[in-house]
Amino acid sequence: MTTSAPLGLNRTGTQMSPEDTKRQIEATEQFLPDVPGDALRITEERVRSIREQAAASEQVGSVPPPGTVKGVLKTGVDMLMGKRPELFLDKLGERLGYERTGVRLYEAFLAKVEAAPDARPDMLGTLRDIQRQEAEHMQLLREAIETLGADPTAVTPSAQVAGTMAQGIMQVLTDPRTNMAQCLNAMLTLELTDNAAWELLIELAHQANHPRLAASFEAPLRHEEEHLVTIKALLREALKAQLS
Repeated sequence: MTTSAPLGLNRTGTQMSPEDTKRQIEATEQFLPDVPGDALRITEERVRSIREQAAASEQVGSVPPPGTVKGVLKTGVDMLMGKRPELFLDKLGERLGYERTGVRLYEAFLAKVEAAPDARPDMLGTLRDIQRQEAEHMQLLREAIETLGADPTAVTPSAQVAGTMAQGIMQVLTDPRTNMAQCLNAMLTLELTDNAAWELLIELAHQANHPRLAASFEAPLRHEEEHLVTIKALLREALKAQLS
């Protein structure tokens, strides 16, 4: 297995060239910035931009209205009772999108495992089982959204944000230079998020008075807990192998 931290000629640290570092510091004192101000200006600009977006009511996206009569009636009843059905649908859409992305992430990770010179059939089998369960979770969420009369193909605001977050994990997995331990560390991020999100979704389902949906989400949560244990064990094993 390729080591995660090989010794080599790394030129990013200042200790590699103390004289150049000294001259660089002197240059920052001699040549002042063209634009006056300091790092606080960046924060001020960000605050201004955020406030402008808030004033314009511009957001990442929106939750579409239900496309069926059943969904319209259900949403109308929920609103009359003082609930926020769009919030629950947003989080359902987020989980659906994340599970769909999870299937793709495991597909990319499987390619990394298969390409390893010491590829293990048992590990490949375990990862394929996890990928299959991620796909099952996706179908469960699709059915849950349809039960509420909503459109499971719609990308909700939280789903769009979750997709952006997952891009970094995909970049790690598909980079030909990354090794097994580094990819497992990326998958650990995926599974940690998955566990916390399913726990929250169950709480929201209960609060939104959807006990049947909440009960149906218990099995995916157990699966994700098992996935987390598996990925942690594989990462621990990969790092210990490098130390031996």
